[in-house]
Amino acid sequence: MHVCGEMDVDRAPFLRNALHTGITRPGGPGQIVVDLADLSFCDSSGLNALIQARHTAQEHGKLLSPPAPRPQFLRLLDITGADTLFRITDT
Repeated sequence: MHVCGEMDVDRAPFLRNALHTGITRPGGPGQIVVDLADLSFCDSSGLNALIQARHTAQEHGKLLSPPAPRPQFLRLLDITGADTLFRITDT
């Protein structure tokens, strides 16, 4: 899944729904890759949508991974302590 632009309180419900659908779809992949490379801004509502998706993925035996996010998102993870929840890779 490719996420771009700004993820705020107005757009987070769309992300939440899209991730839920992708994760719970029968026969879907075991790993959900959420490409955040073009995400220019993310507030707590966007982070919450990703954390909820991570929990849903775990419940369904799947992995949610956001490879190579921008520094702003990495900082948000660090500040909130959510950096331990996601396996971040360079690619």
